[in-house]
Amino acid sequence: MNTTIDEAVYKVVKLNRAMKIDADWNKEQWKNSNTISIEKHMGGIPKFQPVVEAKMMYDDNNVFVIFRVKDRFVQSTVQEYNGSVSENSCVEFFFSPDSSYPLKYFNLEINAGGTPLIFYISKPWNDFIKLDSTDIGRIEIAHSLPKKVDPEITEPITWIIEYRVPLDMLKKYSNVTKPGPGVTWKGNFYKTGSKTSNPNYMTWSFVDHPTPNFHLPQFFGTLKFQ
Repeated sequence: MNTTIDEAVYKVVKLNRAMKIDADWNKEQWKNSNTISIEKHMGGIPKFQPVVEAKMMYDDNNVFVIFRVKDRFVQSTVQEYNGSVSENSCVEFFFSPDSSYPLKYFNLEINAGGTPLIFYISKPWNDFIKLDSTDIGRIEIAHSLPKKVDPEITEPITWIIEYRVPLDMLKKYSNVTKPGPGVTWKGNFYKTGSKTSNPNYMTWSFVDHPTPNFHLPQFFGTLKFQ
């Protein structure tokens, strides 16, 4: 894909000391990381537009992501691994860790209660592997809201998801180009809530498609490790 002036690029800094995964957006370790805004809409503009931000870091063994969502109409009911978390208030990180195959990717989707779904997708909708529960359990996840949010919270609320993904776990399913200075992955960050009373489909890197569809890796942005 040709690089355009609008291409989404994120510089991923290296974490240089231990970090507790505790859903604290303001902790010291995140302060040197740039904040990205997930503000492009797919489909219609929702009646309420969440304000969604994210950051990413890495170390020799893991990648780290944190989302902050200033939201309303928040619901989290799915509690089983690989359940339909995108129907709830949900933040998602799709990423291609093998630099040689940028169209093959993991889709890590986590609802506001911290319940994850993650597949490795070679071809959207046709060729994919669901990660098993033991591997999913190795993703360390912190969430600021209770595991279950039902009934829906309609008033303004800010919620945070933070997690650590071990690189060696990913290697069971894909080659992984080890993060380091000069290395690039492809990826995109999303926010959704398809079955809430305020359906929304938001992206970081623009996806050129008439209806909501996050599974279009040709529109991933670039993650540049520093």
